[in-house]
Amino acid sequence: MAKKYGGQFSPESAPEAPSPHKNSYKNAQLDPIGLRSNLMFVPPAVLLLMSLTDGASGLALGLVGAGVWSAAAWMLREGLRAESAFNARRVARRPVLPRKLAASLLTGIGAAIAAWKAEPGVLIAAVYGSAALGLHLAAFGLDPMKDKGVEGIDDFQQSRVARVVDDAEDYLTEMRDAALRAQDRQVEARIEQFQSVARDLFRTVEEDPRDLTAARKYLTVYLQGARDATIKFADIYGRSGDTQARVDYLSLLDDLEKNFAARNRKMLLEDRSDLTIEIDVLRDRLQREGVHLDLT
Repeated sequence: MAKKYGGQFSPESAPEAPSPHKNSYKNAQLDPIGLRSNLMFVPPAVLLLMSLTDGASGLALGLVGAGVWSAAAWMLREGLRAESAFNARRVARRPVLPRKLAASLLTGIGAAIAAWKAEPGVLIAAVYGSAALGLHLAAFGLDPMKDKGVEGIDDFQQSRVARVVDDAEDYLTEMRDAALRAQDRQVEARIEQFQSVARDLFRTVEEDPRDLTAARKYLTVYLQGARDATIKFADIYGRSGDTQARVDYLSLLDDLEKNFAARNRKMLLEDRSDLTIEIDVLRDRLQREGVHLDLT
């Protein structure tokens, strides 16, 4: 009878990562930087190359135009990231600096400089600059201009939550970047699953900033420890491929995920209990005022 071959270094002998939960990647964040925004770095490079043989004045204008266009492309990337973060949250404030609008203005200015370089003239530069500005706005749109879900929320408390959540997102990003050094797809997928559960907790705290006190250690101490553990695991596993270190690390992620999920469920239940109490108090007041509610 044929016998399946296996050994210490066979892929089948490696410990299997826990199977992902249903909807484990619902909060996964994709990088909003796409091909269109990356292509915005091409025009400044072309303008710079075409300016090398245009003499001192042409080269100077080409350098200025290429610099303005490069700044516009960089500003666009930052604006897309800020918009993605805004859309991912139920409670968010509009960006202080409208980066996408600034990118459109810089694109128009760069186009005006490039047009002036090719054919000096105020009218020509204004036409090309306005056209470039309009096309950029049509292609990428405007930044979020209104706050979202902040009605009835204290500004100071919301600012505190925003700072803590931003730091927590940085920890998650550093975890993901460190895990890449381990070159293990199962570990990377497991970290993405944990990030999804952690972001559920982020959203709960953002919706009710009063939960920050109960969740602060999860968003700071626990995530910082998880990041440090990921860095150490990646260093060890990347050098030696220690399977026991991998098992221990995956077990740590399991414990962290269970704790984060339990904390989130508890806060949701507490919020629901608060709502039930407020409803009961309101009903009692209405009944004392002679208003009888038909609850059938």
